[in-house]
Amino acid sequence: MRDDRFQLPADADERTVLTCFLDWHREALVRTCAGLSDEQFRRRAVPSSDLTLLGLVRHLAGVERWYFQAVVAGNFPGSLYTATDDDDEDFNDLDSATGESAFAIWRAEVAQSRRIAAERPLGALGTHPVTGQALSLRWVLNHMIDEYARHNGHADLIREAIDGQVGE
Repeated sequence: MRDDRFQLPADADERTVLTCFLDWHREALVRTCAGLSDEQFRRRAVPSSDLTLLGLVRHLAGVERWYFQAVVAGNFPGSLYTATDDDDEDFNDLDSATGESAFAIWRAEVAQSRRIAAERPLGALGTHPVTGQALSLRWVLNHMIDEYARHNGHADLIREAIDGQVGE
């Protein structure tokens, strides 16, 4: 796979660099999950962890929604997964969930995130609805790169335990 992050011109502006790195990590998640059955997607494949690839995709859809819609745009439409009282429902209520449905929701949230980010300058401030802390779009983009990098590491380990395939 070609890594487009390193094809950026040396003088690329900050927004281009941040969005390129974030999009690369988003697509790394897609590539890591490619070609799996729903059973494999739900499998808790690492004995010391309850994480699944399906749970990670659902979680990251919620993180996209929270940081871009709630924090940056100040308009939170509510949590994505609310069928149970479990705060970690995105990770745990997987019996009838599918990879196709999880990725459809994730893609819709990513599209919203991209739209919100494109409409604002990097220094635009949003407010964390729980803590009241002011956070810039720049901070959110950096945080999202961190969030995906960490969870893509989890995804790599889970995928390798499922079928021996390794990620990025």
